[in-house]
Amino acid sequence: MRQDFVFTCESVTEGHPDKLCDQISDGIIDRFLQHDPRSRAVVECAVANGIVFIASHFASGAMVDVADVARQVIAQVGYDDRNFNSRSCTVMTSLTELDPANRVAADETELDDEGIEHVVARHAANAFGYACDYSPAMIPEPLWLAHKLARRLAAVRLQRRARYLGPDAKVQVGVEFRNRVPHRVHSLTLATSIASPDAPRESALQEALNELVIGPAFVGEALQPDGDTRVFINPEGAAVAGGPTVHSGLTGRKNAVDTYGEYSRHSGAALSGKDPTRVDRIGNYAARYAAKNVVAAGLARECEVHLSYVIGQSRPLGVQVETYGTGKVSDDEIAVRLVRHLELRPAGIVAQFRLRRLPSQFRGGFFRRLAAYGHVGRLDIGLPWEQTDKAQLLAEG
Repeated sequence: MRQDFVFTCESVTEGHPDKLCDQISDGIIDRFLQHDPRSRAVVECAVANGIVFIASHFASGAMVDVADVARQVIAQVGYDDRNFNSRSCTVMTSLTELDPANRVAADETELDDEGIEHVVARHAANAFGYACDYSPAMIPEPLWLAHKLARRLAAVRLQRRARYLGPDAKVQVGVEFRNRVPHRVHSLTLATSIASPDAPRESALQEALNELVIGPAFVGEALQPDGDTRVFINPEGAAVAGGPTVHSGLTGRKNAVDTYGEYSRHSGAALSGKDPTRVDRIGNYAARYAAKNVVAAGLARECEVHLSYVIGQSRPLGVQVETYGTGKVSDDEIAVRLVRHLELRPAGIVAQFRLRRLPSQFRGGFFRRLAAYGHVGRLDIGLPWEQTDKAQLLAEG
């Protein structure tokens, strides 16, 4: 296991075409669950040029205008130029309504333990969760910093402090590790679309983004850029329009941004666009909850939890733990404690996190909020899988 290395993580803003598709897909999931919490739905979206394509299979008592949801998301993200906007884009749909009998039989919060045991996984999934104590959100430091910079870029645009910025932007942060601990900021890259011909050029743009984005994003951070940190602003030139007119988007193509920046393993399945029955989504939330509570309990400084689900079984067939040599007890012992104290069954996860009810409790929906800046490590949303309420139990054994 390498101890000294440089690792780079990426984040993107809401206007990145892949993230636009994730938000449309999760916005539709929210709408189904707001009107019928027992809905089942899978939604996929693709976007290119002026065309948005949405495919969905659903069983619900609700009727959802998916094209209207898509147009609302596009407008809220900020696309309003003549090449791509919510009013003139073409929204194509392929919708398959399933028999209403395919809706969830009962709200998981109303089931007793026997009822939860009888709800089996309908899909196979390898779910991964990771946590560490090296950043405030307990996610890898380069990803934490990349998300902060991306959010700051978006905020500066929305506050109209840099009106020349377009909705589509990408951030990459390289961090140098010593003994697997973040040591210094190696490099920063900001690649942003430009929405106005009046934007400052080259050095003036770098100076503006240093002042408006990079400096404020690092306030309060233990790691700061130093004299040797390499800073790149639009190193390949600015994409004047950006977004779907430059590159296409697809639901579920930014799994690393959604999870751990590839610093830890993540599921190959998309997280967005799936209702709470899908264990290939919610299993990853349960795994994150497990890993974070392990670290909060002081059992390890780093922890990856792997849950293996198969069709027809209610419990994961395998619970594997890796603490990268930082564990205070053995990895096998930590796995035993997780099985003893945590709810890892699909219906139990839905019930504990109240996943069917959250879309109605958050203004503008819940799952759509996860579709940009990560499904884990969020300090701006009270995510149930970010709680550390099991730490004491795990510490005691």
